[in-house]
Amino acid sequence: MGIVGGFMVPHPPMIVPAVGQGSEAVVKETTMAYEKVAEMVAELKPDTIVISSPHTVLYADYFHISPGASASGSFAGFRAPEVSFSVDYDEEFVQKLSAFAAYEEIDAGILGEKDASLDHGTMVPLYFITKKYTDCRIVRLGLSGFSLETHYRMGMLVKRVAEELGRRVVYIASGDLSHKLKEEGPYGFDEAGPVYDERIMDVMGSGSFDQLFEFDEHFLEKAAECGHRSFVMLAGALDRTGVSIERLSHQDVTGVGYGICTYLVTGSDESRAFLDKWERTEDERRLKQKNAEDAYVRLARASLESYIKERKKIRMEDVCGTLFTPDEKEETEQLRNRRAGVFVSLHKQGQLRGCIGTIMATKDSIADEIIENAISASTRDPRFSPVTEEELKYLEYSVDVLGETEEIETEEELDVKRYGVIVTKGMKRGLLLPNLDGVDTVEEQLSIAKRKAGLLSNEKGCKLERFEVIRHY
Repeated sequence: MGIVGGFMVPHPPMIVPAVGQGSEAVVKETTMAYEKVAEMVAELKPDTIVISSPHTVLYADYFHISPGASASGSFAGFRAPEVSFSVDYDEEFVQKLSAFAAYEEIDAGILGEKDASLDHGTMVPLYFITKKYTDCRIVRLGLSGFSLETHYRMGMLVKRVAEELGRRVVYIASGDLSHKLKEEGPYGFDEAGPVYDERIMDVMGSGSFDQLFEFDEHFLEKAAECGHRSFVMLAGALDRTGVSIERLSHQDVTGVGYGICTYLVTGSDESRAFLDKWERTEDERRLKQKNAEDAYVRLARASLESYIKERKKIRMEDVCGTLFTPDEKEETEQLRNRRAGVFVSLHKQGQLRGCIGTIMATKDSIADEIIENAISASTRDPRFSPVTEEELKYLEYSVDVLGETEEIETEEELDVKRYGVIVTKGMKRGLLLPNLDGVDTVEEQLSIAKRKAGLLSNEKGCKLERFEVIRHY
């Protein structure tokens, strides 16, 4: 068999009457939709239900799959201990999924379980489903900090395992939408919140899963959603699959968005190979971007690729004839003859992959600074493993050439878009570049710079310096 259906569902504990104590009435529309989901699951008679939840064990660089033969949990943390669950896990499915992930070089498995009890992202769907159907085993998946594409691939592996084992499998993507829809809500308001809810409901309600990859990570963070990666995994589980889609409900009455959509499998459909489509689009975009790179970025790319492929450090004089065009004489002269601090940043699939730089010049030229820092960004950034040759085609580069630093008296003299900042106290020093995604205020900029210096984010009495950069792409 394989995947027979999929469901996008929220997980507000208040929807459980023993928790809501009457407040669940405001999400009646969601409750009614959830009850329909439970009926549809019962009609599908799955052998296994796979649930991806943002509230089970979560790692930045690992998909955790709940281990063992069984697990239990209750809503005791929400003052309703009488509502409890005990489930049997599909151990064979878990074992096969872990093996497939290892083969595909996706870091996933049963290691590192911190808490075996069921989380509310799992229990809320089970609260409705188990009223109608219990003749199945469960697989519980955590999300990760990996890219959206990797989450889609993990969903594809769920589909492969279901087909390999001949299981009838239902996929439940548990996740709320934006948590910032109303000023009076528990998380406040951000303009990205309503925009996210409208976009995600359009995408999931139409089954246009290729658009899931178009959501920028910074935008997702501002919207404070918790389910996007879960929905992407559901999309992966339905890769190349025809589905009958129904958008059942969307509510935002509490300041948090709750959306429910259903997907009943109708057969195979090769036209719905959404990751393949996205990767073709991304290949074209990266090629266009690479062809538009300026001299500074081409030098960084050439340096990194030479070192990764051949463990050879290039020299400016060796590449001038092939790397730069005759009309770039001014740029090549600056690279050869000017000195400055330089930061080289690497991104892969929208996520930072490495960033190393120098506040002041340490080499004889900007060119030498770029060559050295490009290598360091790919191999010596302690936050990341070294870049591999297989990753080179996915990397996107930026090179920041720093201007002179200027000491300032107060933070009012900073501008998060124009100036980078250096924070110093004693022997501790932290730097943050300007105009970074996700850093929108001076307060955020200073807080991050202080933490990078090993200081508290509210540390007082720090020396402040600002600087401008010329950013090359």
